[in-house]
Amino acid sequence: MHSFTKDRSPRTPSGKEGVMSLLRPLLLDVVPTIQQTAALALGRLANYNDDLAEAVVKGDILPQLVYSLAEQNRFYKKAAAFVLQAVGKHSPQLAQAIVDCGALDTLVICLEDFDPGVKEAAASALGFIARHNAELSQAVVDAGAVPLLVLCIQEPEIALKRIAASALSDISKHSPELAQTVVDAGAIAHLAQMILNPDSKLKRQILSALSQIAKHSVDLAEMVVEAEIFPVVLTCLKDKDEYVKKNASTLIREIAKHTPELSQLVVNAGGVAAVTDCIGSCKGNIRLPGIMMLGYVAAHSENLAMAVIISKGVPQLSLCLAEEPEDHIKAAAAWALGQIGRHTPEHARAVAVTNTLPVLLSLYLSAESSEDLQIKSKKAIKSILQKCTYLPALEPFLYDAPPNILKHVVGQFSKVLPHDSKARRLFVTSGGLKKVQEIKAEPGSLLQEYINTINNCYPEEIVRYYSPGYSETLLQRVDSYQPLIN
Repeated sequence: MHSFTKDRSPRTPSGKEGVMSLLRPLLLDVVPTIQQTAALALGRLANYNDDLAEAVVKGDILPQLVYSLAEQNRFYKKAAAFVLQAVGKHSPQLAQAIVDCGALDTLVICLEDFDPGVKEAAASALGFIARHNAELSQAVVDAGAVPLLVLCIQEPEIALKRIAASALSDISKHSPELAQTVVDAGAIAHLAQMILNPDSKLKRQILSALSQIAKHSVDLAEMVVEAEIFPVVLTCLKDKDEYVKKNASTLIREIAKHTPELSQLVVNAGGVAAVTDCIGSCKGNIRLPGIMMLGYVAAHSENLAMAVIISKGVPQLSLCLAEEPEDHIKAAAAWALGQIGRHTPEHARAVAVTNTLPVLLSLYLSAESSEDLQIKSKKAIKSILQKCTYLPALEPFLYDAPPNILKHVVGQFSKVLPHDSKARRLFVTSGGLKKVQEIKAEPGSLLQEYINTINNCYPEEIVRYYSPGYSETLLQRVDSYQPLIN
């Protein structure tokens, strides 16, 4: 096999083209086993890399395969479909070459073959073609594949179910119209019935296909929900297979993101608590859809954000923010925390008490953070700060925050202190008032207004006492003071 790698294969007829010209006549051999072996050899070569797949196309082998696919025995059909899959998987251009030679109609006929292995090979080839883009997917639909793929998921063979579900997922993912053709063929009910199938690999594909349908629109998401996937889908969040967990979280996310009503339905089914537990039980990219799902639910309304807080979503997201090494996962957690904290002072406090704000600040200021992580951290800090009236969480920011964030912190103190005598006293004893006097603000700026509002909460001599240079002024008065001598 190694002699066909990209760097070693020679460009002479004895290389790729030579192999193809030797194998091509064997496809027409009178001995069936020779035909099958030649087709398998072609499939393995084409599967290996796109150069060899291209050589299969250029060697004018596809028309011969398509012709034989309709005529030959089941062993040959499987081998020929494998070659088409192996060629088509590499790129849209190679998949288009398969479409152009009329292979789709023949592959669709193979979906009705008596042999499950032939159906499987054909479904796999169609899935790989549809995977690339909407145009190729549409070509697969136009060839009549969808109703037959829906029949395939009802067959007893697990491997056939898996591949047919995967192909339906690949067709559905590109557009609402393509997803609708899958729905119109009655796929949702049959997919939903298999959510609890014990086979993990099948569950992955079932959940993926339902996600790819639900993601496009409210109508499609509602159709998936109406197939009574709740609460059964929540058991998948506890599955031993990590990708079943991930795909189940993705499905719930794709439903919850559309409307407050769909999010409420997820909450009522126990979906938020279940996703929070799932995030706690896994690491890395498996967590990502769950993190985003909590953010989408919280974004819809105060009540839904409160449901995330009650389900202990905030400590879990804070943990992700602190312990995940990948910036894109931290960024998702930062975004989700911002969506929870931005509603009311109560929401902001729920986020602030988990000590999340300093972590967000350090991520925003860190030169090692990706640009996306910096932007999302900054946005989250601002949206939480603008609602936060929990002063112990705000105070450290007086010392650490850069000017663009400091403005919001001082703004919050200026809102709270006029109405809270206890907080006013604490602000003095903790050194907050002294720190505010050290801030250099532009005259007439919003920041200066906030500082003035804070200072107006205190007697003038207290403000003077904590202003920079006041001790010097006092010492000068000592120096210039003439004691009264009797």
